[in-house]
Amino acid sequence: MFNNISDIKLLDVTVTKRNLPHWIADHATYWVTFRLADSIPKSKLDAWRAEYALWLEKHPKPWDEAALSEYHERFGERLDKWLDAGMGSCALARPEIREEVRKSLLYFEGTRLTLCGAVIMPTHVHCVLKLLKGWQLPIILKSIKSASGFQANKILGKTGPFWQTESYDHIVRSEKQYEHFMRYIRENPLKAGLKEGAYWLYDKYAQTQQ
Repeated sequence: MFNNISDIKLLDVTVTKRNLPHWIADHATYWVTFRLADSIPKSKLDAWRAEYALWLEKHPKPWDEAALSEYHERFGERLDKWLDAGMGSCALARPEIREEVRKSLLYFEGTRLTLCGAVIMPTHVHCVLKLLKGWQLPIILKSIKSASGFQANKILGKTGPFWQTESYDHIVRSEKQYEHFMRYIRENPLKAGLKEGAYWLYDKYAQTQQ
């Protein structure tokens, strides 16, 4: 379910950049995080981005295991703590909104992607997905976020951005990385102190859904 280093070298890889760099590879497996528009205060996020941009200049993607580990220690864990703190509206804590996100994540299952694992938290979503041949991640994420955001705003009676425009993504390049991300998905609700019924957990191969 993953792409090792030698596989990635053979793939058609392109790089796009908005606030964060994004590597796009055909038929790749990705770790993806996307969050609510109000989940982190702008001042915190701006400072994080500035520090991350300086670090990224010295650690361009694709990252090896050492660089990935350093990223998580310096940046990923800090971002995850902010997300798990439950700032903002926490709209995904509402079961009816969480259900719309669940349906959007699984909508393309078997036709455009394989959803290996996912967790819907009150402020954000983590998932590991493998793209089927011919599909690219930006197109898939745009569809998932647009559909779920539209339905969520209908439920909330609101307009405007539901999701933060940009998502974080990383090409999974080894079995070790794959297991790390799947374990993170399983453990995220426990680390955040969430009770059963306050999140949605999915593991395709363990057939776990909560």
